[in-house]
Amino acid sequence: MAVREILKMGDPRLLRVAQPVTAFDTDALHLLITDLLDTMRAADGAGLAAPQIGVDLQLVIFGTDRVNPRYPQAPIVPRTVLTNPVITPLGTAEVEDWEGCLSVPGLRGKVPRFEQIRYTGFDQYGDPIDRTVQGFHARVVQHECDHLIGMLYPMRMRDFTQFGFTSVLFSGLDSADE
Repeated sequence: MAVREILKMGDPRLLRVAQPVTAFDTDALHLLITDLLDTMRAADGAGLAAPQIGVDLQLVIFGTDRVNPRYPQAPIVPRTVLTNPVITPLGTAEVEDWEGCLSVPGLRGKVPRFEQIRYTGFDQYGDPIDRTVQGFHARVVQHECDHLIGMLYPMRMRDFTQFGFTSVLFSGLDSADE
């Protein structure tokens, strides 16, 4: 019901370990999810975690039904509400690719992520989710779930020569709100 402020890197609330969701299908949870969706949409995000708006819960949303203007070459990821996620890498293969973050505006960096993962958790109604994914979908899930353990993508980077302003690295993308 509202576009919320997205916390920026440097805010200590982004470094906390989030608490599990214990009450499903409640008015409060549904309102929080609506706020997350509205905020993600307004910022053209690929995903958003509750800690990014200052809510200390293990809740992430990601995906869209259209091409994301911040990642125009990426495939569409199904819109998902995921609580209390558990990520299991399927193999040791990693892929480095560019990532941005609404909490790290205007910057992009090459981040190693597991190529294929299984993620489990629950939707907003408490129904189980169990998916095996790869590529961009796997990257988005890993990125968003990192927020639940107080991790921002620059903390995962191995080569800071592959880190810079979106407007310099990708001049065709609008990075004003990133």
